[in-house]
Amino acid sequence: MNSAAQPPSKPPAVPGGAGVATGVLARRLGVSPMTLRSWDRRYGIGPTARTEGGHRRWTAVDVATVEEMCRLTATGIPPAEAARAARTARTVRMARTAAVGAPGAPGASEAAAGPTSDGPTAPAGRSRAAGALPLGDVRQECRGLARAAVRLDAPALEQHLTAAVERYGVVVAWQEVMVPTLHAVGRRWASSGDQYVEIEHLLSWHVSTVLRRTTPPPAPVPSPGAGCFLLACVPGEQHTLALEALHAALSREGLPVRMLGAAVPAGALDAAVRRLGPAAVVLWAQESARAAPALAQRVAGLRWGMKGARRGPAVMLGGPGWSRSHPAGFLRPTGLAQAVDALRPLHTTR
Repeated sequence: MNSAAQPPSKPPAVPGGAGVATGVLARRLGVSPMTLRSWDRRYGIGPTARTEGGHRRWTAVDVATVEEMCRLTATGIPPAEAARAARTARTVRMARTAAVGAPGAPGASEAAAGPTSDGPTAPAGRSRAAGALPLGDVRQECRGLARAAVRLDAPALEQHLTAAVERYGVVVAWQEVMVPTLHAVGRRWASSGDQYVEIEHLLSWHVSTVLRRTTPPPAPVPSPGAGCFLLACVPGEQHTLALEALHAALSREGLPVRMLGAAVPAGALDAAVRRLGPAAVVLWAQESARAAPALAQRVAGLRWGMKGARRGPAVMLGGPGWSRSHPAGFLRPTGLAQAVDALRPLHTTR
C-alpha cells in the first residue's frame, strides 16, 4: 500500500518535559511566536510532537529545520523558497538518521557508542547514546569537539579548538567546526528542556577563550578616520561570540579593530564612533526585539573631519535579529567569510 496516500499520522506524544515550546524557541531564535506560527500555517515549518497533555513541542529535527529557515531568510531568500529548502534539508536529515540507526546499517554501531567512544566510559546506568549530539554531515573535528563538550572535558575542548584554528584559520574553524557544534548543542538543549545548558555554557566559554588567545595584539589606529573597524552589540544584546570571531579574523589580517562587546548603550556607541572615525561599524543583534533600524540609521549618519571633507562610517548589520526589519542601505553578510571580505577593502592606511 502506498504510504503517501494515508492521512497524516497523529503527532508522536512526548513526555511533558521533552521538546521545546514555541515561545521559548521564539526567544532563542530572535523571532516572534507569531512568525513561527505563520511559518507553520503557511509552509509546514512547525512542531511535530505533542506532550501527553496535548501541547505542541518542537523536536531537535524541528528546531534544526526552523534554524535553517531563519538562516535562509536572513540572507534575503523569500520565505516560500526558504521553506522549500528547509523542508528538503529536513527530509535528507531524517533519512540519514534513519539509515544510521537501522540495525546493520553503516555507522549504526558508532552511533550507538555515542560521544564517549574515544574517551572515558559513560557513567553506569546511562546510555552512551543519551549524550549524542545531532551533528549531521560535518567535519570530523566537530565530532571530537562535541564528545569533549558532552563530557565537560575542558582540556580536550581547548585542545580541539586550538588545533582547529591552527589548522584551518579562524574563518574556517568558526564556520565549519565551532558553529556546527554550538548549533548541535543548542538543538539538543531546545529539545530537552533545561538539560545541556551546562554543556552549551562550557563550550561557549572555551570558544571565546581560544578566539581571544589566538588573536594578535591590537593594531594601532594612527588617527581618527584611519580606517579601523568598530564592533558592538546593540543595546541589551548579550551574545558576543560571532563578533569575537570577526574580531579575531580581522586582527589576524593585521587590520585595526576595536571591540566594544555586549549591550553597548547608544550614547557610548555614538561617542566611540566620533572619537575613532571608523571605516565601518558592525552592529550585532541576535534577537529581533533588540534590532533597532533607527540606531543603525543614526550611526550611519554620524560625520567627522574638516568642513568640506567630512566622512561617515559604513554600517554592517550582523545576526539573525535584523532579518525581520530588513533595513536597506547596509552591509548584510551571510557569514564570517563574507563579512571579512566586505570589510577588508574599506580599510585605509592614511
